[in-house]
Amino acid sequence: MGSFSIWHWLVLLAIIALVFGTKKLRNVGEDVGAAIKGFKKGMQDGEADQAQLKADPPAANAGPANNTSKNERVD
Repeated sequence: MGSFSIWHWLVLLAIIALVFGTKKLRNVGEDVGAAIKGFKKGMQDGEADQAQLKADPPAANAGPANNTSKNERVD
């Protein structure tokens, strides 16, 4: 019972290629690659945004806040 050898993996890969076809597998690979690339870009953008916020924090009291909601009436 032990771990799988390289021959087990090659046979499994051949069966998957026969069942799904190489074009379908290529499309799945491209989709996964695009998803990983988008994830990395999002992580870099998030880090850049955090660095910008640390460098230039927003003003705490820029003006009076409007604390009334739409349903409240002011008499």
